[in-house]
Amino acid sequence: MQSKQLNAHIRESLAVLVESADELRDLDQALGDGDLGITITAGSHAVITALLELDDDATPTDIARTCAKAFANANPSTMAALVAGALLAGSRTWDGKSDIGVAEAAAFVSAAADSIATRGKTQVGDKTILDGIAAAADALRDASSTTEASSAVVAAAAKAVVDTKDLQSRRGRASWLQERSIGLADPGATAFQRLAEAWKKVESDSAR
Repeated sequence: MQSKQLNAHIRESLAVLVESADELRDLDQALGDGDLGITITAGSHAVITALLELDDDATPTDIARTCAKAFANANPSTMAALVAGALLAGSRTWDGKSDIGVAEAAAFVSAAADSIATRGKTQVGDKTILDGIAAAADALRDASSTTEASSAVVAAAAKAVVDTKDLQSRRGRASWLQERSIGLADPGATAFQRLAEAWKKVESDSAR
C-alpha cells in the first residue's frame, strides 16, 4: 500500500469507526468514565482533517506521525496519550519504507503493543486495549496476504474481547470496579475491534 492509498484508507476507516461512538460510550460508562466515545470521535475527526492537509509526498512514517499528533491534540485523555505513543512507536518501524505490506503492518502493530505495555504499565490479560492489539500483532505475523491479514486481525481482535470479558480489569478506571468488572467487555479492546472491522470494510468496499 503506497502512501496515497494508506492516507485514504485510514481516513475512510476512521469515518466508519466513529459510527461506533455510542456503543463505546456505553461500554465506557459501565467500566470507566464514559468519555471513550468522545475520545474516539474527536480523535478520528482530527486525524481525518490532518491527513487531508498532508502533502502528497508524505511518507508512511509522516502519515503515522501526523495521526499521532492529531489524535493526541484532540484529546487530553490517558487513552489518547497511549494511542499517540503507540502510533509514534509504530511509525519508527516504517522509516525508509514507501510501500506498506503485511510484514510492515506486523512490525508497526507489534511496536504499538510494546509501547502501550510499557507506557500503560500493563500486560496481556489485564483486560485492556493491549489484549486486542497484541492479538492482532500475532495474527499479522502469521498472515501471508493482505486479505488474509485483515480477516485474521478482525478475528483476533474479536476473540480478545470475548476471552477477556470474564476477567477482572486490572488497569485504569475499570480496575476500580474490581470483581464487578467481570462479565463486561473492555471498552478499549472493543474500540480496537471496531477499528479492525472498519479497516476490513473499507478494504472490501474498495475491492468491489
